[in-house]
Amino acid sequence: MCGIAGIMMRNSQSPDEATLDLLAHALSHRGPDGDGKHISGPVGLVHTRLAIIDLETGDQPLYEPGGAALVGNGEIYNYIELRDALSDVKFETHSDCEPPLHLYRRRGVEFATHLRGMYGLAIHDPAANRLILARDPFGIKPLYYIETDDYLAFASEAQALVKAGLCTPQVASKRRDELLQLQFTCGAQTIYGDIQRVLPGETLVVQGGRIVERHRQHALPAGGVEKIDADSAMKRLDHALRDSVSVHQRSDVPYGLFFSGGIDSTAVLAIMAELNEKPVTAFTAGFSGTEVHDERVHARKLAKLVKADFHEVDFSEDDFWNTLPGIAAAMDDPAADYAVLPTWKLAQEAAQDFKVILCGEGGDELFAGYGRYRSMLRPWWMGGRTIRHRGTFDGLNVLREDSQSWRDSITGHEALSDLQGRSKLQAVQAIDCEDWLTNDLLIKLDRCLMAHGLEGRTPFLDPEVAKAAFRLPDNLKIQKRLGKWLLRQWLNDVMPEAEPFTKKRGFTVPVGEWISTKGAKLGDLVASQESIAEIADPDRVRALFKTAGKREGFASWTLLFYALWHRANIQGLGHNGGSVFDVLGG
Repeated sequence: MCGIAGIMMRNSQSPDEATLDLLAHALSHRGPDGDGKHISGPVGLVHTRLAIIDLETGDQPLYEPGGAALVGNGEIYNYIELRDALSDVKFETHSDCEPPLHLYRRRGVEFATHLRGMYGLAIHDPAANRLILARDPFGIKPLYYIETDDYLAFASEAQALVKAGLCTPQVASKRRDELLQLQFTCGAQTIYGDIQRVLPGETLVVQGGRIVERHRQHALPAGGVEKIDADSAMKRLDHALRDSVSVHQRSDVPYGLFFSGGIDSTAVLAIMAELNEKPVTAFTAGFSGTEVHDERVHARKLAKLVKADFHEVDFSEDDFWNTLPGIAAAMDDPAADYAVLPTWKLAQEAAQDFKVILCGEGGDELFAGYGRYRSMLRPWWMGGRTIRHRGTFDGLNVLREDSQSWRDSITGHEALSDLQGRSKLQAVQAIDCEDWLTNDLLIKLDRCLMAHGLEGRTPFLDPEVAKAAFRLPDNLKIQKRLGKWLLRQWLNDVMPEAEPFTKKRGFTVPVGEWISTKGAKLGDLVASQESIAEIADPDRVRALFKTAGKREGFASWTLLFYALWHRANIQGLGHNGGSVFDVLGG
């Protein structure tokens, strides 16, 4: 796991080396173990390394005999199999990122279709005078770019392009509205306006500083529901899960697990416990002294069952006030998801002894675990409704404009999904994978972990698991008002003590509870921010923070997060380790 960035100029001049140094500095937290640079003609590449595989010879850039250079962020899990297939190649390193470079020489821009992993890759081919940018199909690893009249520049994080002086941060109003109403932003355009995302599964060909080709590989298998019986589906799922966890453990450094005690992370724990001779180290977060359900009780029981080394991480109200400014600053591509809070502290704790963490992200999307999927399947007269039909601020009368355009991207995905021959359930799963998974859950995971030099791995977000799960009949996903039916049955066979058919409480962070303790003071501070006054009536903001309802609490959290994010990433104001009150009152 690393940071990458680079520039391709539109004239024949070499890129400014000082600008490349600024890009590398802005990404140094992603790669504390070293850095590298490549400058050739109009192209410059930089790399900051977090050493996971091939600790001795895996420094980047990597080169091949034809003169092409590669920098990569991520892990190629099938690198062993690719090396075996490329038997005539003389490899110079043991790096997982060297096979993609040789694949490029053989397969051209289609090289990424052979990769199994998470990645943002850049290849400069001087002989063809082109730059190739590629991102993994699920979008686990980020990649951003900006095009101007003078150059195309890219980086693993949007903030690096800003800090290198390659663009001026300006908020795109439509993306801002998505953030406020959805808690994440959609599509290729980021909230910065000028900065674009390389879409999940996209490979871009850049020549003369301009994008001349786009290719896309989708993560989800094509086609509608397949005909398969439960026994066959179970055998296929068992093989896919075990294989995925096995390859996700390929590492030259120790690894642990973020463990909530839920279906997904327990499935990963069960397989890890079987595959590893040493006890699995598991980290679980909880919120002592609050009204929310504490997951640590159940997680502790299951960890003891498999003799895991169990670490409990408490996230307190003091943590909330003191860490939120730093978290909001690190979430340069913002997601107002309160799960950033425990994820940040879990990463902070795990990074003291580990460089790699596995987790259960993706299980809900692939196996239909969310309650909203079941609601969507019901007819309207039984409470059925479209996915994400209501925004955070709908009906609260706080924002100055009540536009419904924040749902345009989702509406577009709905129309496209209806044309794929998929079931209604598959369609909404695909919509979630397109934006919610990529631009909320995975951005949260990437930024919170990489801020601490920690790599996050997601065994559910693997092509083999997607093949085993996505095209399952609907009744193997949802039965008896429970989602993830087949996965629950698998876990019941493997670890019945997990009680997978017991309905679990949804994951909650007590942000509303904490905000309500300081509502009046906090409401005044948030309402006084320039970024908030631009979008909301200050008096209504103050009233919102004094209201104790669940919806009001989440809306207050969203405004608080946005105010802190805007100060750090748009206004460029540092937090210097201060609390929420220090930062907003300063």
